[in-house]
Amino acid sequence: MSVGELAGLLVAVFWAVLVTLLAVVLVRLSRVLKEATVLVSAVTEQAVPLLVDAGTAVRGANEQLERVDEITANVQDAAANANALSSTVAATLGGPLVKMAAFSYGVRKAVAKQGGAPALPQQPSEREALARMIRAEVRAQSAPRGGLLSRVRRAVRG
Repeated sequence: MSVGELAGLLVAVFWAVLVTLLAVVLVRLSRVLKEATVLVSAVTEQAVPLLVDAGTAVRGANEQLERVDEITANVQDAAANANALSSTVAATLGGPLVKMAAFSYGVRKAVAKQGGAPALPQQPSEREALARMIRAEVRAQSAPRGGLLSRVRRAVRG
């Protein structure tokens, strides 16, 4: 055997070992690819229902947000109406209440200048007549002529 034949034999053995190693690697690679295929199909089978459920949950959340938007708009309208009502009540009742307070202040001052509280009538009929006069005076001072309160009273009376 010559050196060239020995070199050829070594190269042939080297190639045989290399091809065997490559075959082993390819077999293992094919196993890995089969397992990856199985894994991908399993993930796909489980992911599709999860995505459907997630889509349903997102749609439900969107519907709830729309309802919350409607509720918020209604609350804003109610707050605006309450503000307008309180302004109307303050404008309607504010003036008469100020007049009544001024009237009672004047009465207190007049009583204080006389030197004490006036004597109340002893007879029940006199007390009732005095109470009717005071109520009539208070009504006359506190009821606005063309205000909302007088219109309501007229509507209630018929």
